[in-house]
Amino acid sequence: MSDDTAGPAVRVRGLVQRYGDKTAVDGLDLDVRRGTVTAVLGPNGAGKTTTVETCEGYRPPASGTVRVLGLDPYTDAEALRPRIGVMLQSGGVFSGARAVEMLSHMAKLYAHPLDVATLVERLGLGGCGRTPYRRLSGGQQQRLALAMAVVGRPELVFLDEPTAGLDPQARRATWELVRELRADGVGVVLTTHHMDEAEQLADDVAIIDAGKVIAQGSPEQLCRGGAENTLRFTGRPGLDLASLLKALPDGSAAVELTPGAYRITGSVGPQLLATVTSWCAQNGVMPDGISVERHTLEDVFLELTGKELRG
Repeated sequence: MSDDTAGPAVRVRGLVQRYGDKTAVDGLDLDVRRGTVTAVLGPNGAGKTTTVETCEGYRPPASGTVRVLGLDPYTDAEALRPRIGVMLQSGGVFSGARAVEMLSHMAKLYAHPLDVATLVERLGLGGCGRTPYRRLSGGQQQRLALAMAVVGRPELVFLDEPTAGLDPQARRATWELVRELRADGVGVVLTTHHMDEAEQLADDVAIIDAGKVIAQGSPEQLCRGGAENTLRFTGRPGLDLASLLKALPDGSAAVELTPGAYRITGSVGPQLLATVTSWCAQNGVMPDGISVERHTLEDVFLELTGKELRG
């Protein structure tokens, strides 16, 4: 048993997991840096849930290695459990337990828990604090599960669909809590079906498909390295696009969609924008309505997997 405080919060190498004849995870590699938010995305059946459950210690690898805070999450579970928080989409709570009583019980299991009253207020659980778990709404159950995952001040927390079923106000409160966890040095592994959530919260995104990580990086890196971006502007009809293309970087394309409406695709950045405006000035063109359309994480996801991210 080792505890590598200098290494990543999670390191997965060559992970393989099978269910009978089906290979759910196929030689997967993944790193999660300490004190950052890593979003794990993938279409249904891609292997992301199996991967995360292995990192949480619920099953040993069929082959490969998994280390969480330097420990084997399966064989070192007793040592690791007090240091991590796990939020499940459902289950893990006695159906008759009252919300605040359950949270208070969880807090007593840790040496230095968060203040329960403050956490209850923060996540809007005060109004249902004495309600049995089975009578809570789906959103209330989600917020309680989140509170239970973080109340022990974990070094690393796994959040599974933390905002599923939440109203916009509760969703924003959850986002702020995740940001505060990161600011306090807590690592967060986030699985979500909301692309905007991943873009807003994640320092790193790992896209999993067919049991492998097919792309990993910051949202900005993935969007920049994915499909081309687009610049649009309007001007007088019939501009000499062949002349414009000579000034643009290699790999760019320009088309007049309708008379006077132009679209340029390629590696759109400050240099290309400056080139277009300079060309317009040299050719007596007054460009109007210049806009840059940045490809989103969802665009990249669809390009890489060919599938939508559905709940």
